[in-house]
Amino acid sequence: MRTSLLTGRVSCAGALVLTVFFAADAGGQGLRADYERAARFMGQNARTLVAGDVVRPNWLEGDRFWYRNTTTTGTEFVVVDATGRRRPAFDHVRLAAALSVAADTSFVADKLPFTTFEFVDGERAIRFDQDTLRAWRCTLANYGCSADTPRRPRVSEVRSPDGQWVAFEREENLWVRSTASGEEVQLSTDGEPDFGYAVNPVSCCDAVTSRRQGREKRPILLWSPDSRRIGTLRLDERGVQDLHLLETARGRPIVHAYKYALPGDSVIPRYEVHVFDVAARTQTRSPHGAQDAVNTTCCWLTTDTLWKDARWSRGSDDFYYTHGQRDYRKFSLIHLDLRTGQARTILEETAKTFVELTPLTGGLPNWRVIAGHSEVIWFSERDGWGHLYLFDAGTGALKNRITQGPWLVTELLRVDETSRTVWFTALGRESGRDPYFRHLYRARLDGTGIQLLTPEDGDHAVTIAPSGSYFVDTWSRRDAPPQTVLRRLDGTLIARLQSADATAWEAMGGKPPEPFVVKARDGITDLHGLMYRPSNFDPEQRYPIIDYIYPGPQVGSIGPRSFTVQPRGEAQALAEVGFIVIQLDAMGTPLRSKAFHDSYYGNMGDNGIPDHVAGLRQLAARHRFIDPDRVGIYGHSGGGFASTDAILRYPDVFHVAVSTAGNHDNRSYDYTWGEKYQGLLVAEQGGGDNFDSQANHLLAKNLKGKLFLMYGTLDDNVHPNATLLLVDELIRHNRRFDMLVLPNRNHGFASEPYVLRRTWDYFVEHLLGVDPPADVDLRPATGR
Repeated sequence: MRTSLLTGRVSCAGALVLTVFFAADAGGQGLRADYERAARFMGQNARTLVAGDVVRPNWLEGDRFWYRNTTTTGTEFVVVDATGRRRPAFDHVRLAAALSVAADTSFVADKLPFTTFEFVDGERAIRFDQDTLRAWRCTLANYGCSADTPRRPRVSEVRSPDGQWVAFEREENLWVRSTASGEEVQLSTDGEPDFGYAVNPVSCCDAVTSRRQGREKRPILLWSPDSRRIGTLRLDERGVQDLHLLETARGRPIVHAYKYALPGDSVIPRYEVHVFDVAARTQTRSPHGAQDAVNTTCCWLTTDTLWKDARWSRGSDDFYYTHGQRDYRKFSLIHLDLRTGQARTILEETAKTFVELTPLTGGLPNWRVIAGHSEVIWFSERDGWGHLYLFDAGTGALKNRITQGPWLVTELLRVDETSRTVWFTALGRESGRDPYFRHLYRARLDGTGIQLLTPEDGDHAVTIAPSGSYFVDTWSRRDAPPQTVLRRLDGTLIARLQSADATAWEAMGGKPPEPFVVKARDGITDLHGLMYRPSNFDPEQRYPIIDYIYPGPQVGSIGPRSFTVQPRGEAQALAEVGFIVIQLDAMGTPLRSKAFHDSYYGNMGDNGIPDHVAGLRQLAARHRFIDPDRVGIYGHSGGGFASTDAILRYPDVFHVAVSTAGNHDNRSYDYTWGEKYQGLLVAEQGGGDNFDSQANHLLAKNLKGKLFLMYGTLDDNVHPNATLLLVDELIRHNRRFDMLVLPNRNHGFASEPYVLRRTWDYFVEHLLGVDPPADVDLRPATGR
């Protein structure tokens, strides 16, 4: 017998199993058929049933672009001009025939062996890499193809804007190479092990994986617009302690060591800012000094293409960068004047919890120095919402607000200094719409004239043309497949480019999840979520409910509200096995107000779970098909931390938990993470410290339900130590649990078919109360 905290009812486990057994068989299909249907809804399979849903522009001269489009039979390459006219990028049939002859194999028009290409010879030919060993150049007049030299750009090299140089790091020093002559020039000479120029931090989150795979990393540097100078950093990891992982191998296992700073460590990575003059072979070190290796978008210093926290002036004589401190409570904007070598602080942003200059983890900080270096557009959450402000770059004084109100600016996309206009995306401004929908706006720098440019009620992914003459807008909702349109920069519609085709997915039974709104733990705040039902849903049946959780604080459980047949956690596929699956963005996740995001700062053990409990109670009261006496929860990484936390803190609410790669104690995780959201580690009187409140192993004695833990032995993001601390305490308290150890997997094993199948099996066994079907293999046929 057990009592549900969701309803207060008492249920009998034996009767429950019998009822569900007959309910599962009532459809005459059985669990094996449910698994087979669920496999068809897995993202890797379902995504092949949707066409025309992605438009990623690759820009050409003359305000044109090309993109690779998915069709119902394969793919095609399309060119679009500024009027919205679409045409094939080339004759796909003739190219396939020519390539088949040249390669002595067989290709078909809608399954060409490349995903990207480049026009060459004045667009009279194209060239592409078939793979790392084979490349082709094909003329577009007579469609003849000849072998070419593969030249995929090296990640470890950064080309100058004028194309005359590439910059790279070698043995801790910065080098450049002439693209014309091949001449190499060493710009720095004093680099040394663990104290080198342009190097990426070794620590979080893939040091061992990159090493094992021979993966190149992008150097951290930024060319000036005139290709004369390079801004970079000198990273100091001397004294940073190592972590170790053990690779399974024949005979002796292999030990991997890598530098990885943890909360409370006395030594963390730090860096200095340097600028090199390529022609003069001179070097300028910013006199502002070294700073802690933190940045304004959490844990990553670079995107795929640039150093995020730095900018050049248009004239290439001024270098700007942000300077942060370890607790994330202050960031400064620094101006380095290359004419004098002097550095000064333009302005500072402070917060009682943590400063962010963009609400998008991994995105570009929302600041620009404009108007001949006299003004700064700056993102701030100082009034409780994320907005744009205009500052005087000379005095640091606020000139005026650009945006304001109970909504959130997400990305600063374009600034036109002549018209003094900015274009940006934002959330939550349009009443009556999902507050997580992205929209594009423009406003004048004086804060007037704000205008919505994407009027459709949906989530908008926008790409502005480099010329600024128009933008490409793909918009959708979970219940509305993507449509792509072309608009002028003032929002005027130029053309409708294409609409996605999801009829094959719908014919299989695909239905969008049901949006819902519940109240948070405070009974006041609205929380938004999605509910997934099986495609053969029977409203007269009672289903267990399973909560897919990712607590943040940097992202939530759901992700973008755009259309997808690949929801996080394979939520729809799991529902097909016989469950109601929900996703909920609780308090503590981003993209709402600052207070909403800060709700459990300093108490990461909260994980938003009180909101999940409140939401589950409300959903159970609304829908009689939800059985509140059978509640599961699962998640990966932070979600693995949270799912275990949930079953330990609320053992009478959550009955089954599956936890993969969980950071169960953030004292074992990257310092930038724990110290940003939990605060600096501080010892407390009587022993312990302020991180005790978030440690799952200290709650191990509370386990009542069924817990399934998984980790990869080569997880160089979340070290296995966090899981093993928990395991040791579960054993000490004589608690039963299940565990799967995945040899030589890194952090990214959550979508492995075997892991998914074992997750489904665990919920089937312990929530449906029946034996899962034996020997189900979720791998696609080509992978067997």
